[in-house]
Amino acid sequence: MKKITETELKNILEQHQLWLSISGQGGKRANLRDANLTGANLYCANLRGANLIGANLTDANLEDAILRGANLVGANLGGANLRGANLTDANLTDANLEDANLRGADLVGANLEYADLEYADLGGADLTNAYLTGANLNDTILEKNKAEKQPDISSVKSETSTRQALEKLAKEHGFKIDLISLSSSDFL
Repeated sequence: MKKITETELKNILEQHQLWLSISGQGGKRANLRDANLTGANLYCANLRGANLIGANLTDANLEDAILRGANLVGANLGGANLRGANLTDANLTDANLEDANLRGADLVGANLEYADLEYADLGGADLTNAYLTGANLNDTILEKNKAEKQPDISSVKSETSTRQALEKLAKEHGFKIDLISLSSSDFL
């Protein structure tokens, strides 16, 4: 895993912005595959469509970042601040999001299959059409306000009861969940 310096990161982000601004005709798409970005400050960064497969973003600040369509398969986002981030259609399969702050994040159409969301804060996040097959939701914060009682989904055992529990939580806490994909046999 290669540690990326601030200078290298700045250059990669500049090239990526150029690539985005002229529809891939110039600049270069950000390729941060297997990069060590532990603790990086990517506040409001535009990483739309970036390759972040296997990247280590532990404790990184990605608040209000644009990660729309980004590939984060197997990325480590443990403890990362993704508050208000746009993760629409992002691929977070097998990603570690343990203890991550995703409060108010846009996860519309995101693939969170087999992602570890243990202790993650998803309060106010939009999970419309998100794929959660096999995702670890143990102790995930799902309410809008931390003062509200934490919903208990620990006794959910089947796809039907998981779907019903998530639909009930969505209704109780104002989530926008239109589609829940739960085709795995790995349930809580």
